[in-house]
Amino acid sequence: MSGSATPQPAATPKPAAAPVRRTASAAVLAVLALAATACSSSGGDPLGGGASTSAAGGAPTSAAAPGGTVVVGSANFPENVLLGSIYSQALRAKGVKVEEKFNIGSREVLYGQLQSGSLSVLPEYNGALLAYLGGKSADPTSAAVNAELTKTLPASLGILESSPAEDKDTLSISQESADKFGLKTIADLAAKAGEFTIGGPPEFKSRQEQPLKDVYGLTFKEWKSTGETTANAVKDGSIQVGNVFSTDPKITQLKLVPLADPKNLFGAQNVTPLVNKAKVDATATGALNAVSAKLDTAGLLALMKKVAVDKEDPSAVAKDWLKSSGLS
Repeated sequence: MSGSATPQPAATPKPAAAPVRRTASAAVLAVLALAATACSSSGGDPLGGGASTSAAGGAPTSAAAPGGTVVVGSANFPENVLLGSIYSQALRAKGVKVEEKFNIGSREVLYGQLQSGSLSVLPEYNGALLAYLGGKSADPTSAAVNAELTKTLPASLGILESSPAEDKDTLSISQESADKFGLKTIADLAAKAGEFTIGGPPEFKSRQEQPLKDVYGLTFKEWKSTGETTANAVKDGSIQVGNVFSTDPKITQLKLVPLADPKNLFGAQNVTPLVNKAKVDATATGALNAVSAKLDTAGLLALMKKVAVDKEDPSAVAKDWLKSSGLS
């Protein structure tokens, strides 16, 4: 759906605690209205992959004045800062005057500043944003989520093209388990779930035990609360399946295998530019859409390893990625 269509006004969200990014998990025909299941070690979000996606936005309905400054903001966790830096440098490469305001805080603060025009652009996560706004999608695919977002956002705001990159829940296993049992998808777990222990954040069992039964027919031997140690627990064998977020650098570090989710149990969480329409023109829109076209989950995972594990400067990581992607 094109972002040029004027979205229907929506009530200002209530200031309930809502994570800036993912994760609103949803089975097919379920609502994308849950808050994040836990914070990810990939980003250290204190508030709490890729196939191509359909276009959710195009040129904004109102353009910024020529020469106007585009203010790029970000939430206060490393992945969002990295994405903000990618956006700002991509805009500068196209001659757009940019101001950076990173590490601001929660979605509640960011959303209000975007509405007021203090910020022009934010890197968002489409499923989590829709949940924050109180919207619902019976279909968890990115195209459907973006269609609902376009209807739910107030007229002053819009989304541009979503990237294939997602920071979302996965069920991950060790490379050894994948090779030994021939596991590639969550559906493949059906033959082994009764022998496997699954782990994740404390609330993971209450939120996902029934959906995993309903959607994939999985009944696990045991559920463990493993929190931030989940990836390590998969690697050391204390659990066989773990709820690890798709851009957590430990997936690469520990050589874990995220299982494919062919039935879309976990709803879309695509990285998506959220903009104040009056603050971005066609040049800025084009630059941001070009980033979305190039950024996928594997690429974002590799970038986050550089930031979170190798401790490289996000701005330098963003610069190198833009150059290698032909966007600078």
